[in-house]
Amino acid sequence: MIRRMLEAHGFQVERAASGEAALDLLNARLPDMIIADFHLPGMSGGELSRQLRLNSRTRSIPLLMLTEAAEVETEREGLESGADAYISKAADPDFLILRIRALLRERPAMQEEPGDEMPHFRRLRFLVLDDDPAGLADHSATLLREGYLVEAASDVEGALAALGNADLTVDCVLIGLPPRRFDSVDACRVLNARREEERAQQAERSTAPFLMIGIERDGAVSKEKLARAFDAGLDEFIPTLNDHLLLRVRLRAIVRRKMMQDEMAQADADRRDRAITVERARMTEALTQANAELGAANDKLIETQAKLVQAAKMASLGELVAGIAHEINNPLAFILAHQATVQRVLGQIGSQDVTTEKARGYIAKAQDRATAMGAGLKRIRDLVLNLRQFSRLDEGGFQSVDIFEAIDTVLTLLRPKLGDRIHVGRHYDAPPTLWCSPALLNQVVMNIVSNAADAIEGEGRIDITVTLDGPDYVILIEDSGPGVPEAVEARIFEPFFTTKPIGSGTGLGLAIAYSVVKAHQGAITIGRSPFGGASFKIAVPLMDETGQPLPQASAMGAAGLTEAPRQPIAGA
Repeated sequence: MIRRMLEAHGFQVERAASGEAALDLLNARLPDMIIADFHLPGMSGGELSRQLRLNSRTRSIPLLMLTEAAEVETEREGLESGADAYISKAADPDFLILRIRALLRERPAMQEEPGDEMPHFRRLRFLVLDDDPAGLADHSATLLREGYLVEAASDVEGALAALGNADLTVDCVLIGLPPRRFDSVDACRVLNARREEERAQQAERSTAPFLMIGIERDGAVSKEKLARAFDAGLDEFIPTLNDHLLLRVRLRAIVRRKMMQDEMAQADADRRDRAITVERARMTEALTQANAELGAANDKLIETQAKLVQAAKMASLGELVAGIAHEINNPLAFILAHQATVQRVLGQIGSQDVTTEKARGYIAKAQDRATAMGAGLKRIRDLVLNLRQFSRLDEGGFQSVDIFEAIDTVLTLLRPKLGDRIHVGRHYDAPPTLWCSPALLNQVVMNIVSNAADAIEGEGRIDITVTLDGPDYVILIEDSGPGVPEAVEARIFEPFFTTKPIGSGTGLGLAIAYSVVKAHQGAITIGRSPFGGASFKIAVPLMDETGQPLPQASAMGAAGLTEAPRQPIAGA
């Protein structure tokens, strides 16, 4: 009747036929309010109220107790057990609804933690150890009526078997005293030893160890034997009681203490879990920091390795140029001197009278060959000079560099790779000089132009534009190749990363270029060129001879700018 009335007023209702069933329902979901009859089969409404108030998760749930109108003493007992309000079953339904709504308004806000699968309420389990069948049945029935779970054993071996069952958690052992077929002191000692084993094995358990309660039978327990039983591990003793109500009250007091111990053990376990969580978070943070430091050290190592490779390459280039200067320049000067002598002698012979037409033909042909030889020897001399200008081995550190001349030198060195298939356009829209490291800047431009030439299949185009962008001196290199895929743009400047086929590249060219530009406090970025290929933008700050940024870089560039004619060079 009450359920139908509540549902008619918009409440969702779950019904339990007993206090024990209600406790089981509380393990699934906590309600906003509990309405209980005081007179329940088995566990009474008062005991249900006490157990709810002993549990930290259910003690704040409003509890409305129902009883008959004339049961004043029952109302007092119910309120003392923890009920929030008492109302007669015969009360006006509208008054009952008003009382329910008032209790719900007073309820403190509760928020269950998501994913919390722990039972909200645990029914305590008793193990009754008694070799008297009548006493065993009587004690078991009393405990069942109080809403406890009960296991029974008639000897110590049976009790140990029940305690060893992993599916059962025994909270209290009730021992009938004195037993007839075993010694109570020995029984207490054996059970206490088992309890100590469990305590040692589960140092971080969330429940307190079971209590051992001795209940006297027929007043036959001597003080001396009782003292020995307490010494052997007995926790509580209940003397002979003919009043079952008093026995139940004493058991409730003992159980209340056990539940408080469990709650403290659970709180300790929660504190340990929180401490472990905090420690794990600290260790995770430390590990993350260590990984970051390791990654930074690894990046530094890769950067250092790239610089070492760069230094080795520059050293090798220095040795090569020194060798060329020593091995080629001397014989080249000798050949040029003799070539000039031969050409001068041929000119002298040709100016004299030559008797035969055939001789005059030979002399003219020799003069043409000598002239061609001179042009070839001069090209060799220019090549050696360009190598020296590129490496600048005799010029260290930062200095004022003619950028236009440096780019022309690079293109001259790359002439065999560019050939006639690649059209190179040069657009110089900035002052020609820049304070920088000449050898390193040459290497940046050469690596990018060389990569562009390798990427272009067949005929193509490369444009080199030099401009000013605010305080930066910008060199823009654009090509008509396939471009750099977006998937690898983030890794294009990593050392040893290359998009060329295996064996065709070391993966260090752009990494070195990146390091060089960073050493100039500049930036190098990659994009898409208007010709469909890749676009590399090199921006370095304009600085004076002390390494300080020029405050009026833009004004200086605008004032001193003389635009060079745009020079598309086929084959560079």
